[in-house]
Amino acid sequence: MSGRIFQNVVLQFKETTDRTIGVIDSEGTVIACSELTGIGKKWTKYVEPIAAAEGNCVTMEGKTFKAMPGWGTHFDYAVFTSGDDSVGRTVCSMACVALNAAKVYYEEKHDKGSFIKNIISDNILISDIYMRAKELHVAAEVPRGVFVIRPVDDRAEAIPVDVVQNMFPDRQNDFVLSVGDDDVALIHQMPEGACGKDLEKVAASIEEALRVDGESTVFVGIGTLALHLRDLAKAYKEAQIAIEVGKVFDTERYVINYENLGIGRLIYQLPTTLCEMFLQEVFKKNPIDALDQETLFTIYKFFENNLNVSETARKLFVHRNTLVYRLEKIKKLTGLDLREFDDAITFKVALMVKKYLTSRGIDA
Repeated sequence: MSGRIFQNVVLQFKETTDRTIGVIDSEGTVIACSELTGIGKKWTKYVEPIAAAEGNCVTMEGKTFKAMPGWGTHFDYAVFTSGDDSVGRTVCSMACVALNAAKVYYEEKHDKGSFIKNIISDNILISDIYMRAKELHVAAEVPRGVFVIRPVDDRAEAIPVDVVQNMFPDRQNDFVLSVGDDDVALIHQMPEGACGKDLEKVAASIEEALRVDGESTVFVGIGTLALHLRDLAKAYKEAQIAIEVGKVFDTERYVINYENLGIGRLIYQLPTTLCEMFLQEVFKKNPIDALDQETLFTIYKFFENNLNVSETARKLFVHRNTLVYRLEKIKKLTGLDLREFDDAITFKVALMVKKYLTSRGIDA
């Protein structure tokens, strides 16, 4: 961002206050100042205390500093004023508001990251996308992967945006954006001919980089490959859905591709009342809760082994006849014979519907 934008604002303050006002960047270089002789000075020793203040005013050596809001954990710009008294803090806070407004306006007009963020948030008309892309020199028709990164634990610290940014340093083609309270979105330009497997490799590298002590700390949702800028919003929503559905139906996976959600995606979009009716119709004899944990474990293993009785018995370390007896017991309880393909499909869907309702806090 050009220091000229800040300089135009700070010069206007000269008419209303006798305090020196200016802006330093993340390296501690003065890039704008109401006293022109101050521009270009290096104040690197102030950078760490400003970052540690987390957006609050901090006074040092007769000056007051306040970091401007940013997307990352480290500030990009900070405002300073001469004086460490209450007036200095007030002037600094007011100048920060004005300068940040100028920064936001400039970014919306000229910053590619803000443009991309507006697209995925549906804050720009499709007809305007083409015009803005041309103005900002953003290629419209190149393949891009859209990824949403979300903490596994809602109470965990914020995702370290700088780690993701360092993995994708090309700020002209890759965009790491803070969205919502906890999510981070990555829009990554992919090579021509890229496919779902390539997207999964990128997502896996992010999940691995953010592990702590070998433990996964984030989910990474993957949307379908966006071949045009106008597809980004759709792919972003898909990546969000991938995480939501994956948390319900595929609890052991941390990298979740929207294209691989299967029937879980359909169930997730059904009204809960319809799901409850379905369970009541399927389990007329006894509710699904009538099945004990051992029986449910047997059913899951049977599905894992493609309804193969011999293979399932081997995996369960039981005799084939024992498994057949268990399947007969399930048939008596539910009226469904899992050895029959149609019944097995119905039962599989019913188990997934039950999981979905449980995730919504509904006891069906």
